[in-house]
Amino acid sequence: MGRIHNIEGKKNKMDSKRAAAFTKHAKSITVAAREGGGLPEYNAALKLAIEKAKADNMPNDNIERAIKKGVGGTDGENYEHITYEGYFPGGVAMIIEVLTDNKNRAAGNVRHHLDRANGNLGTAGCVSFMFSEKGVLVLENNGLDEDQVMEDCFEFDADDFSMDDEEVIEVSCAPAALRGLREGLTEKGYNVLSAEVMQIPSTYTTLDDEEAVKKMNLLLENLEEDDDVQNVFHNWSMPEED
Repeated sequence: MGRIHNIEGKKNKMDSKRAAAFTKHAKSITVAAREGGGLPEYNAALKLAIEKAKADNMPNDNIERAIKKGVGGTDGENYEHITYEGYFPGGVAMIIEVLTDNKNRAAGNVRHHLDRANGNLGTAGCVSFMFSEKGVLVLENNGLDEDQVMEDCFEFDADDFSMDDEEVIEVSCAPAALRGLREGLTEKGYNVLSAEVMQIPSTYTTLDDEEAVKKMNLLLENLEEDDDVQNVFHNWSMPEED
């Protein structure tokens, strides 16, 4: 019986994470469709939002409903992008991006998550100077030639790329160049796994205390499951998984 309950508990947790991910994707798709129209071929933000949703196996029906909701724009929901900055004990800096129709709820929830982890919600600019905004594109590495990858990436204004991982190639660029880089490499036959604007830390911080590591992991998990939270960036140098 104990094992059955354990399996059910894990499944419920996975279902909860999947539902939270679908909610986030639906918001992003709705906002992108509302701001730029419902045709992904003419709306780069919508196209990217749809691709990210499909990468998480979001059903097509859910995607279509989110697009129609955005194009219709008659339900009274006005989503707002808000960025929060804060610290976790041990010097870990965090940037938390939310997309919400209730900024009071979002602020309260973010503060609650940080308080539970003994962290602090800071003022605007308190940690952002420690990060640089970059476009980050990930390509599938199926035995690609490094020299050819370099030539193709720099043709479309990439700043740098890394082939340290055998399975993927990470390419960085200025945020404004991300769309052109993604489209250019796709036309050349590369399999683009993801493309998004990220906050890249200039330095990283380690946590040596086991209890602090547990709290940090729990904080990230709670933020991930929060429907309003879209992205979390931090400068914690996470330990390698065994």
